[in-house]
Amino acid sequence: MAERAQAGPLDGVKLRQLVAQDIDAVVEIDAQITGRSRRAYFERRLQAALRAPALHAQFAAEENGVLEGYVLGRTLEGEFGRVEPALRLEVIGVRPGEQGHGYGDALLGALEANARKRGVFELRTQADWKDHGMLGFLDHAGFELGTSEMLDCEIHAGRMGSGDDQKIVAPEHRHLSAEIDYSKAQTNDFEALARDRSDVRSLEREDLGEIVRIDRRIMNRDRSAYITHILDEALKDSAIRVSLAAHQDGSITGFVMASVDFGDFGRTEPAAVLDTIGVDPGFTGAGVGTALLSQLFVNLEALRVERVATVVERDNFALLEFFYRAGFGPSQRLGFAKRLA
Repeated sequence: MAERAQAGPLDGVKLRQLVAQDIDAVVEIDAQITGRSRRAYFERRLQAALRAPALHAQFAAEENGVLEGYVLGRTLEGEFGRVEPALRLEVIGVRPGEQGHGYGDALLGALEANARKRGVFELRTQADWKDHGMLGFLDHAGFELGTSEMLDCEIHAGRMGSGDDQKIVAPEHRHLSAEIDYSKAQTNDFEALARDRSDVRSLEREDLGEIVRIDRRIMNRDRSAYITHILDEALKDSAIRVSLAAHQDGSITGFVMASVDFGDFGRTEPAAVLDTIGVDPGFTGAGVGTALLSQLFVNLEALRVERVATVVERDNFALLEFFYRAGFGPSQRLGFAKRLA
């Protein structure tokens, strides 16, 4: 989107909440920008906002009764090991032919004002490094490169690292403990051991207490509200959440939270986003994280999802090493952040 950033709202432009009746116009504009229809994605995001309005911020820019642009944002509570909230800019679009007139800036201003009302003082987003229009917009809007590494991996059978991940643990309490592997019948003995040690299943509502307990031990703080929100999303929107729990000897020993992303940050092909992985510290090195990621990859392959992405802070060397051993590498996407005064 070659929208330039300008100061202040435009005269005659009405900024308002995005509503269900806007879906046709939003899909039309997006299809003109991306070259394909992503109706299912936008319908899901609008429905998610209706279910949990406190977590979402979605605005429309309207002039003379015509929707000229839109922006979708969501509060980040604990994804990717975060301890401070942020507002994620998921999608921003302006009708072709009207770009460069300040609609994007007005929409971003509405998103920033909403963030401040929530007590959130950071915006985060991503963009493909070849999307020069979006990169220019983010530059003029005051975004800077973030402090996180964008990683992704192609999903296919056998795409796992070596078997010495037992030594990989999170170096600080604020980082997540994790390991990786495939839990599908293979000739690889390491993978078979990880699969045999843990019974990996889809998350259930009754798992909430155990997940909160494990997360509290890892993070040294209570994030029950965040865990509750993403578990509710997993149960109410199974079309996009693919979250798992590892069971051993009657207890939950680890979990992974992921979703299938059909459009955030301008993506036009489905990709899985892994936003939280946690292993009970008492089971670190037992292959639990390996088994979780293994089953996640198997499930995603069955859904015909070709890539999985995640975000890791640059100083979390143990987790970075873990993901690299699993076949992850630098993404073609860049992470950006903007601090709000």
